[in-house]
Amino acid sequence: MRIAIDGMGGDNAPSAIVEGISQAVREFDFDIVIVGDTEKIDAELSRHKVPRGRVSIQHSSEVVGMQESPVIAVRKKRDSSISVAVNLVKTGKADALVSAGNTGAVVVASTLSLRMLKGIERPGIAIAIPTQKGVSLIIDVGANIAPKPIHMLQYALMGDVYARHILKKTNPSVGLLNVGEEETKGTDFMIQIHGLLSESHLNFCGNVEGRDIFEGDCDVIVCDGFVGNVVLKVSEGIAVTINQMLRRQLNRTILTKLGALLSISAFRELKRETDYAEYGGAPLLGVDGTCIICHGSSSAKAIKNAIRVAGEFISHKVNKEIEEKAAEIVMPGENINGT
Repeated sequence: MRIAIDGMGGDNAPSAIVEGISQAVREFDFDIVIVGDTEKIDAELSRHKVPRGRVSIQHSSEVVGMQESPVIAVRKKRDSSISVAVNLVKTGKADALVSAGNTGAVVVASTLSLRMLKGIERPGIAIAIPTQKGVSLIIDVGANIAPKPIHMLQYALMGDVYARHILKKTNPSVGLLNVGEEETKGTDFMIQIHGLLSESHLNFCGNVEGRDIFEGDCDVIVCDGFVGNVVLKVSEGIAVTINQMLRRQLNRTILTKLGALLSISAFRELKRETDYAEYGGAPLLGVDGTCIICHGSSSAKAIKNAIRVAGEFISHKVNKEIEEKAAEIVMPGENINGT
């Protein structure tokens, strides 16, 4: 199994990327090709003492910045680390792509070059989140901000497959993120999606309100990319704020400091459960290839686990399962397609 890594993508590239690769090659039996500036990457490989036997470099002369327009960057920067890495997957020289670079550029490049799986019209980014009852999945968190109802049904289907094979959910429950639990809640668009999901073969548990996301009663939560990205960013902000507030209170007095010391093992476990780096990256579901998107500020640990996720995705033949499930969908008429 050979995995292409965008060596220049992310806030901490290429140092954190190469350090994560160093950890991965010592733990997993994968071949790695790092895409990016050969001179810079080679220096990092030496600094981190990375075993060279299963690691190679594919030079690219350009980098897509985090603030650049994804469409324009992909069109103009044909030799960017993202485009070159995607092309390695397209030509069969790599089995998967992992990138912590510009998310929009990764989505655009992957969609244009790899195309879509049979029966799937739009890609969706799925992210695993910790809940009170384990791990749940949210899809979409940024790939498609203006989906049609059929796209949302396909997101639910892909989330179901991923939850079964990667998260080990036997019969994953699927919920629709909405403003209320009743099936009549929300816009006509949301009501239409609710009807589609209710009539599907999926284990649909109805609407899910924002406050219930982290309860863990729903294994797969479906939403459009705009809402999903807002949920993701708000969740990240709340986690950081609570952490800072807790630190401030625990350092207030001698007694609170002593209490913190006595509870240190619990705090460490809490940090482990809520650390995004433990979950690696988010799969871009729906494209005809394996693409794992990482947080822009990913640490070496996050990169290592993203490589693990890519390997699991391939081993479990997730894309094949998605195509088989998509073939079971009876394509709706014009009123459902929104055309």
